[in-house]
Amino acid sequence: MTNHKQAIYQSQLDHKSKLVLRRRTKRRFNPRIFFDRIIETTAIISLLLTGFSGVGAMACWGLEIIETNNPNIIISGWEQQKNICLGAMLVSFSAFLGTSLVGASLSIQRDKF
Repeated sequence: MTNHKQAIYQSQLDHKSKLVLRRRTKRRFNPRIFFDRIIETTAIISLLLTGFSGVGAMACWGLEIIETNNPNIIISGWEQQKNICLGAMLVSFSAFLGTSLVGASLSIQRDKF
């Protein structure tokens, strides 16, 4: 009986020691990966904003064409909306170009060309 209990106890110790060996290590903060993800996210968001602002500007230009062809239809406020959409397009496309330039310069710096 004592031998059987010792065998069970020994197998439990082996199991616990295996658990200790399989313990995960903590991930360290890597600033290079962090900055790469920020640059990538900013570039994607700015491209999406550019596209949506472009669609809004095209809609405002369509309203302008409708108003010039049929002066009886009065659509107010499209000029201001068109300018807002065009301004948002310009700013977001500039942000895309800026993040692309920063990302390219960082990758060239890491490659040591």
